[in-house]
Amino acid sequence: MFKQSGSFVSRGWLWTALIAASVLAAVVVFNGLQVRAKDAAQLKVLADKQSTLTVNVMTPTSNSDASTLSLPGRIEAYAKAPLYSRISGYLKTWKADIGMSVKAGQVLAEIDTPDLDQQILQAKAELASTQANAALSENTAKRWQSLQATNFVSPQAVEEKLADLNAKLAIVNASQANVNRLQALKNFSRIVAPFDGVVTVRNTDIGQLINVGGAPGTELFVVSDVKRLRLYVNLPQNQVSHIQKGTTAKFTVPEQPGQVFTATVQSMSQAISSSSGSMLVQLSAENKRGELLPGGYASVSFSIPPQANMLSVPPSALVYTKNGLLIATVNTENRVVMKPVVIARDHGNRLELLSGVEASDRVIENPPDGVTQGDLVQVRTVQAAP
Repeated sequence: MFKQSGSFVSRGWLWTALIAASVLAAVVVFNGLQVRAKDAAQLKVLADKQSTLTVNVMTPTSNSDASTLSLPGRIEAYAKAPLYSRISGYLKTWKADIGMSVKAGQVLAEIDTPDLDQQILQAKAELASTQANAALSENTAKRWQSLQATNFVSPQAVEEKLADLNAKLAIVNASQANVNRLQALKNFSRIVAPFDGVVTVRNTDIGQLINVGGAPGTELFVVSDVKRLRLYVNLPQNQVSHIQKGTTAKFTVPEQPGQVFTATVQSMSQAISSSSGSMLVQLSAENKRGELLPGGYASVSFSIPPQANMLSVPPSALVYTKNGLLIATVNTENRVVMKPVVIARDHGNRLELLSGVEASDRVIENPPDGVTQGDLVQVRTVQAAP
């Protein structure tokens, strides 16, 4: 009996130990699962937090200061005269080289015209012949008029002699006109300056054959008035309303670094070029000291007054898509809202927007790649646009 009772007690303790071990194992497994679930939740929160983009936002600024519009310009002489030959011959001599200042009426070159000289002699001989014929016809007409008084000749015969005299006088006038024409051409053998200026081109030399010119590149000399210059600028269509006749502009040239010159708008073409979408503007500038060179490049700057209700953002805020230019903004729920915008003027460090944003919008300063409509973002700072 005693042995059987001891065996029964041993089996009871064994089952108790097994049950306790099972419960302990269950508790350990349960705690492990809870820890893993908690870690997974923490990892998910951390991953979600790291996947949320952090952006800097700013508010658009209104324009209160005048801006500067810089455009490339071309400098031209205020007056430029290409001088061509009106007669043929050989260049006898030239008296003005490039860069030389000349006065109005000053002789630049002389042309030797042997053919024209012979034509003048022939025309004068023809004039003398016609004058002699006219004198003979006049004497004849006078005699016939005296004979008519004695009824020796008929009135019709007298009228014929008077008609012949008139015809001869007409031939004399034509011959005299031909002589005058050739002598007028002879005056073109002297090439003279049309106004005070500088010789900027000389395309001839002594002994060169001279033909009657008129085509570009055949001019003998070019005289330019450089005491005053013209500047030509192509003004974009959206800026035409800001520039008027009399507007003052400043410009610089590469050969005079650091020096600023002043020009005044003289005229505008009042038409938009279909090829460039701009209007040609002509400005005038004084050049009494000869510091500026015609035909050169200039950087022209206009002062543009600020426009009301115009907001500005930095260029980095733009998002370029196939649908056009967009601005990424953040709403009250910190979600991205993409807004299409229209640029009015580009000032390099800032863009003036014609439409698309409001003064209260929170604009992402530098939108990350891949940002889309509705993305959740984390706002790090709020600052005004510079």
